[in-house]
Amino acid sequence: MTKRVFSALILCSLVLCQSCMIGKKYKSPELNLPTAVSEFQTDSTSIADLKWWELYADTTLHKLIEKTLENNKDMLIAASRVEQLRQLNRIDKAAMLPSVGVDPLASREWENYGGNNLDITDKLHATLQFQWEIDLWGNLRWANQKSIQEYLQSVEAQRALRMTLVANVATAYFELVALDNELAIVRQTLDTRAEGIRQTKIRFEGGLTSEIAYRQSQVEYAKTATLVPELERKIKAKENEIALLAGEYPHSIERSASIRNVTLPEILPAGLPSELLKRRPDVRAAEHKLIAANAAVGMAYTDRFPKLKITGNYGFEIENTLADFLKSPYGYIGGQLLTPIFSWGKLKARYKAQQQAYVQETENYKKTVLNVFHETSNAIVAYNKARDAYMMKQNLEDASRSYIDLARLQYINGVISYLDVLDAQRSYFDAQIGVSNAIRDQQIAIVQLYKALGGGWQQDETTQSDSDSNEDGQKSEKK
Repeated sequence: MTKRVFSALILCSLVLCQSCMIGKKYKSPELNLPTAVSEFQTDSTSIADLKWWELYADTTLHKLIEKTLENNKDMLIAASRVEQLRQLNRIDKAAMLPSVGVDPLASREWENYGGNNLDITDKLHATLQFQWEIDLWGNLRWANQKSIQEYLQSVEAQRALRMTLVANVATAYFELVALDNELAIVRQTLDTRAEGIRQTKIRFEGGLTSEIAYRQSQVEYAKTATLVPELERKIKAKENEIALLAGEYPHSIERSASIRNVTLPEILPAGLPSELLKRRPDVRAAEHKLIAANAAVGMAYTDRFPKLKITGNYGFEIENTLADFLKSPYGYIGGQLLTPIFSWGKLKARYKAQQQAYVQETENYKKTVLNVFHETSNAIVAYNKARDAYMMKQNLEDASRSYIDLARLQYINGVISYLDVLDAQRSYFDAQIGVSNAIRDQQIAIVQLYKALGGGWQQDETTQSDSDSNEDGQKSEKK
């Protein structure tokens, strides 16, 4: 058998060894999903399929969200983490391929024995070095798959953060607009209280009423005025919260003039359970982490088997006569088999420990899915009840408005006392605040439902297409 045939057989054997990958392939856990996301929702479509800029119609809110997604510090950290793991994956990929290097050396040596025998020796050599670890059992491929899944997990974690930031900005914005509205109601009520003081003072000085009504009107004015500083503090704190989310120093936040100007859709379908898991990036991140744990089990299992490293070099070496340099080739090739013999059970224990880590990640994944369905169900109930509460509080406000109009009329005609008017004013004030809070709660309930269903992480079409293509390529490679 010639040397070339022998070399070809060795190369074929190495390629066949590279195709061997022992260990348990990943299989998605059985989840036994419910037939519907919620007993109240059986639609096949979902509002989470909408982009966040399609759901939120307020252009001012659009600008705040865009600024936050661009400048938020946690978002920038997450983006850096994605790039870091992408580069680490390149390292694991490169570990499966041969490494080649060059080692050139030129030297001159002087020797003079006895002081009269000067001998000068010139040395020159250049070698091409070669090293390759043959992936006999799939250890390097398990490591590559683990790094791929860690990279994909970071991508999904970044998307989950994006989803959370969109929800946080929208929630803080609606709360800020509601606080503005509440402050406007308080100031309007203060004007009413001031007018009440003026009227009761005139009637008291005219002998039409007692001093009690006059003093009570002053008390109600002072009591209402105490609400202003606290509301102004809350407004400033909410502005600072939004500025922090946007990665900016504290400043005044532009917003809508009225809470009723913020419009949101009335119909909010939830979609199918299986689609919910696909839309939620935190669920996908948990599964990538689970697949990475399975790859770690494969690595620990294959660490118990021998490792084969092929090394070699080829080059030229000459002394003194440079002209003969290319006529003096030399080289060697060798194989090193590293096999564990006795490690006091360390490798076996590591394998069993990784198996338990996989079991833990399996339960964590199931727990994540379970939490998602609980969160979504609660969000659907919260939205439905917030809508019901708004309708009831709107009815209460209408009734309170009629009550106060009637009370004022009867007070002027002397039918009732001013204390009855104050009672009607208190009821109307509380009703106004209740409606304002009900509108806020309904808007926030929509935000939380949209987030629970997995909406809000979508990027522009170009970026999303590139990300999906990258992920599809990684999945194809894994298969």
